[in-house]
This record gives sequence, structure tokens and C-alpha cells, in this order.
Amino acid sequence: MFKFLRRKLKEIKEAEKEEEKEEEIKKSRFGISEKKLEELLWKLEIDLIEANVAYEVIEEIKREIKRKLVGISRKEARDAVEKAIKDAIYNILKKSEGDFFKEIEKIEKPIIVLFVGVNGSGKTTAIAKLAYHLKNKGYSCVIAACDTFRAGAIEQLEKHANNLGIKMIKHDFGADPAAVAYDAIEHAKAKHKDFVLIDTAGRMQTNINLMEEMKKIKRVAKPHLTIFVGDALTGNDAIEQARRFNEYVGIDGIILTKVDADAKGGASISIAYAIKKPLYFIGIGQGYEDQIPFKAEWMMEKIFG
Repeated sequence: MFKFLRRKLKEIKEAEKEEEKEEEIKKSRFGISEKKLEELLWKLEIDLIEANVAYEVIEEIKREIKRKLVGISRKEARDAVEKAIKDAIYNILKKSEGDFFKEIEKIEKPIIVLFVGVNGSGKTTAIAKLAYHLKNKGYSCVIAACDTFRAGAIEQLEKHANNLGIKMIKHDFGADPAAVAYDAIEHAKAKHKDFVLIDTAGRMQTNINLMEEMKKIKRVAKPHLTIFVGDALTGNDAIEQARRFNEYVGIDGIILTKVDADAKGGASISIAYAIKKPLYFIGIGQGYEDQIPFKAEWMMEKIFG
């Protein structure tokens, strides 16, 4: 994972050794030659693009690297460049951290959470994983099966609910999704449940009619939090999806699935920073316990080993 960054750091060290052998090096305010710095940043940019890192994130990383290198002496430059790259990526990741469990402390129960995202992103499983963690923390949940367009979606969610011993509210195939959400919320109020977790149909972010229906569900449910679930393996597509859902529906936070299988890692670095919303959880496996709060330190360890 993130082999390109490890390779890049090695190349930096080798390039600096070669540069030291040159008789005359043009000095710069960055501690290394202007030419060498531009070459470094250009190669780094290409590698980050190939790793599906969003453009605005690449620009921020480059700005941070330049800022860190100002005033560095030539003697310090080699180690400083490596540290600057790591610091720039860490700062991006740190800004992306969200604390779901802290946020819910200030919300009156039942806490209504709406989940949105396209088909295949792992949204239904992400909901089940969150329900698992909430139950382990002593919270009671009810799940609303609002993907009424696919009978298989209702069956999948019901299987998870049965596995976890959690109540699920469903209607017949083809029913009004907003009505299912309403009934689930009323059930939660009557039974004094702590959470209502609302699953929705996977909408393609370019389908205006379906996005309008998502708005209807949100108007009826009045969720406290709307969470976008994205697939890390889709790279920049996940970032674009998040942007569109945020534009049409409004997003409060993100869950990124399949991070453990993502060899490039661009979505993990970029998605929260790109839409300025917190990344609450990442999926790192198939089990219910394999959805963990996102932490910059965890991701740095995966990137740099």
C-alpha cells in the first residue's frame, strides 16, 4: 500500500546524494536547488495523480512542502524534504478526522442517521457495522429498510438485523421509501430507541429524479446526520460522488469502505478534505468489528509502514 510514496522518499535521498557531487549548485530559499525542488514536486504530483489523490489535495501537499522547506540549510535539506512530505500528508489526514461518538452526545434521542451512496459502495454493510458498535456501547437501534426498489436489498439488511438482534422496519417491495423512514422513526419514539439508521437505495449521483426522491426522504426523516458511504476502491469517483451528494442532499460526514483493499489510497487521503466534511469511519475487513474510527496516525502507518 502506498508503495509510490516509499519509492519517492528513496528517490529523494538518492537525488540529493548526486546533487552533493556537483561542483556548483544554485542556492535557493528551500535549501535545495530550485530546479531539483520543481522536479521533485512534479514527479510527486504525477505519482499522487496516479494514486487518485484529488487535485486540490495535491496542491495543498505541494504548498505545505514548500512552506516547510523555506529557510532550511543544504545540510538539513535531505531529511527535511522527507519530513515535509510526511508532515503535509499527515496534516491533510488530521484535518479529515471526525468523531462520530462525540457528536452524538449532544443530540436528543432518538438520533436519526440517514445513509446515502451509490450501489456497490458497501452502504448496507456499513450500516450494520455501525449498528454493531452502537449496540456494544449500550445504545438501542432500529434500522429502516428504505431501499424499496430492490427486494434483495431488504433481504440483505434483514439478515444483518437478525444477526445483530436489532429491530428492522420494512414495507413491501416498491413502497414509498419516505413512508418506511417515517414508520421507523415513530417506532423508535414509541419504544424509546436511541438510534434510527436509515438505509436508502444506491443512487447514481447523476440521476436528478432519484436525487430529488432522496431529498424527499430527508425532508420526512429530518435526520440529525446524513452520512455518505463511499468505496475507497473507486478512487476519484468516490470523491465526485461525495461532492454531488453534498450538493444535492447535504452531507455531514463520511464512511469510507474497503480501505484495507485499496492499494492506491487516493480516496483515503482526499475525500474528506475535498468536500470539507469529517471522515468518521473506515472499513478494514468483512467482520462487523472491522469498521473503525478514522485516525490520521493509523493511515500514516499504512502509508509509510
